[in-house]
Amino acid sequence: MSHATPDRETVQKWNEILRPYWGPDTRRSVGQLLTSAIPFALLWYAMLRSLDVGYWLTLLLAVPTTGFMMRLFMIQHDCGHGSFFASRRARDLVGFFIGVLLLTPYEYWRKTHAYHHAHSGDLDFRGFGDIDTFTVREYLSWSAGKRFAYRVYRHPLLLFTVGPAFHFIVKHRYPWDIPRDWTQAWRSVWLTNLALVVVLGVAWATIGLQRFLLVQVPITLMACSLGVWLFYVQHQFEHTYWDRHDEWDYYDASLHGSSYLKLPGPLQWITANIGVHHVHHMSARIPNYKLQQVHDENPEFHEVTVITARDSWRLIWLTLWDEDERRLIGFKDLKRRQVAA
Repeated sequence: MSHATPDRETVQKWNEILRPYWGPDTRRSVGQLLTSAIPFALLWYAMLRSLDVGYWLTLLLAVPTTGFMMRLFMIQHDCGHGSFFASRRARDLVGFFIGVLLLTPYEYWRKTHAYHHAHSGDLDFRGFGDIDTFTVREYLSWSAGKRFAYRVYRHPLLLFTVGPAFHFIVKHRYPWDIPRDWTQAWRSVWLTNLALVVVLGVAWATIGLQRFLLVQVPITLMACSLGVWLFYVQHQFEHTYWDRHDEWDYYDASLHGSSYLKLPGPLQWITANIGVHHVHHMSARIPNYKLQQVHDENPEFHEVTVITARDSWRLIWLTLWDEDERRLIGFKDLKRRQVAA
């Protein structure tokens, strides 16, 4: 199955714009790793000590600790794309250890996330690394039971609470839907599971398993939900980009199928610029600390969909892609349309 291949002129144009920003700056990468890992470790220890004061204080400290855990995830994310360190060994070691902290097998995540980048917005290649999104025609062709299951799956209460926890805590222990011949991915699953057993064993023998879980569980649950929310608003907005494979275009999908999530400065820092997502999808070879610079210096990136945190309430109800109107709609929109007809 072929797709719309960009002409040489288009490829050359974008490469000329993006090439100056490709590749890591080792000094900045090391600095970012230190300013993420050290505060996380200190806050985690403060949460542990706060258990002797009151759990209310532990939960309060979990908020900034979760922020730094999210920042570490963005570093793992760049390691997976090959943009954080020039050394493959350094990237893989950092990515693996952060993956243990995040309950995320590094090679498995890297493989599925690469699939997401290669096929984002392609209606004929859905399935890995995405939030399941179906078209109006597909939905209307289903049985009542299947429609109900999809409505439950896409309900915000499930999508941003139970769903993320299940995905990271349970499914990442045994991702049953990936091919058996993904040997590196499966190896990373079992190595990560083994490392988690070791971590739990050490915690049990030192600070106690209960105290460890009282600290780690709220961080993990909040990070899971925030991570899914971030991923959601970066692709699930009304006039996002979806197309059939023979019409799909990588550059259009990157520029118009990814949002520019504008966050206040401190939140943009703690999320390592992942909100500048249209630039990231245009070239994953650009490390996170250069994304805002790319956007600011190149007017080609200014005509994109800007999203704010306040917009997310409206976006979370968009559930179906309307191929005729080329936009995402909600279940209520479809119902009103059916009533009017």
